[in-house]
Amino acid sequence: MTARWDVIVIGGGHNGLVAAGLLAKRGRRVTVLERRHKVGGAAVTETPWGPDFKMTALSYVVSLLPRTVLDELELARFGYKVYPQFPYFAPRRDGRSLMMYDDPARRRAEVAKFSARDAGELERWDAWLGRLGALLGPMLTQVPPRLGSKRPADLLAALRVAWRFRKLDERGVGDVTRLMTMSVADLLEERFESDAVRGVLAVSGVIGTWAGPRSPGTAYVMAHHKMGDLGDGPLGSWGFPEGGMGGVTGALRAAAEAFGATIRTSAEVVKIKVEGGRATGVVLEGGDELEADAIVATTHPQITFLRHLDRAELPDDFVTAIERWKTRSGTVKVNLALDRLPVFTCQPDGGPEVHGGTIVLADSLDDLEHAFQDAVGGAAARVPFADICIPSVFDPTLAPPGKHVMSMFTQWVPHTFAAAPHAAELDAYADRLIARMEQLAPGFTSSILHRQVIGPHDMATTYGLIGGNIFHGELSANQLFHMRPAPGYADFTTPIRGLYQASSATHGGGGVTGIPALQAVRRLLRDL
Repeated sequence: MTARWDVIVIGGGHNGLVAAGLLAKRGRRVTVLERRHKVGGAAVTETPWGPDFKMTALSYVVSLLPRTVLDELELARFGYKVYPQFPYFAPRRDGRSLMMYDDPARRRAEVAKFSARDAGELERWDAWLGRLGALLGPMLTQVPPRLGSKRPADLLAALRVAWRFRKLDERGVGDVTRLMTMSVADLLEERFESDAVRGVLAVSGVIGTWAGPRSPGTAYVMAHHKMGDLGDGPLGSWGFPEGGMGGVTGALRAAAEAFGATIRTSAEVVKIKVEGGRATGVVLEGGDELEADAIVATTHPQITFLRHLDRAELPDDFVTAIERWKTRSGTVKVNLALDRLPVFTCQPDGGPEVHGGTIVLADSLDDLEHAFQDAVGGAAARVPFADICIPSVFDPTLAPPGKHVMSMFTQWVPHTFAAAPHAAELDAYADRLIARMEQLAPGFTSSILHRQVIGPHDMATTYGLIGGNIFHGELSANQLFHMRPAPGYADFTTPIRGLYQASSATHGGGGVTGIPALQAVRRLLRDL
């Protein structure tokens, strides 16, 4: 029996659920097809050690979710709640620490412990980055034009983009060019002299990225991660969702179902059916077929276009672009259950400002670059970098009283680890990471009750992140805006009529944003 729908959404991650909710609220008959036994994609809360500890397996903070999505889907009504993150706390091997307070006066005093010059420069840096962010931030929610097209509508769209830059003078254009092309290391070394400040500020330029701080383009990655800090703009800010990241996707699912969408799990799509150049439905593993007027694919583009479709249905140059889509990764997620909070030698009194933000293990730019170069050379980093959160400090639903869960997002291992489990190497890598924490917080090792290590291979095979890349594709200069994921198709359409793409590989993706789904739905409804 063949079921008929207005829209089929492939993939039950956050983008798939946002798309389904928005479409259902507008009266469309929608079904979501999720390969795994549960929805959420990489934004999921799991219980690897039993029900007492709830662990955000991969993605660990909500970021840049547009207020439009929050409001239209009424997510607060369905249990969506976010605890704001505290700032960066960077304990150092030399016994000192750097706390990047939100309050400018307190932050200035902290930075002055390392460099009086840097303390003054940081205020100028924030102002400079804020001006550029105010210009570039809104472009995250803009549909990229088809640059190079001679069609009048496409030329007009390109002119609208150019018009955004009309107030920039020569210096401003130069600043944007530098931000888009420079390495974060070069940018920071021009302004700051302290290893401590450089190391902390460089983190946003390399996190989740197959690139070290001295790689060109990482300056933009840093800016991309900062665009949620622009106050009352269209994007939300960073924080810990109650219930872990599954709290976000759980609210999205509840909203979608309340508006009439149907969610199917353990429903793996193996083929997108095409007739006369138009998508007409899907075939599931096991042989079930579903038909639809339109399909929204939120899966990685190399799954959508190279596995679910016959390549003969696609233009050769488009297939080549998808085959060449860079989706490498050297990230490893280490999740821990703890019987107590760590006590850092440099800040023994602890408190929310120590435990409630992001604990950064990045003493210097050189530390970060050496870790990346280890991986480039074929070995897991000897001194891993880590971005660490303890969301149970705020959220008591995640762990029993007095106990905690710790999320350690770490880098780098060779990107070739995506091809095989490399269990022994990953365990040794995690041991080195724990040893680094033990140096900073004596007794930390003995506080660990449970440990889970998720490497690039698990990310690829279990969660559908090809190459283990959390962005569905690297945020490099050649894979941004109108190039994401292929020239001529950054507008959320595809070469197949009736098939739309809303994965994190499209513009606005990278992080839990929902922007790709929002844009794909708008385009689909306009076309229908």
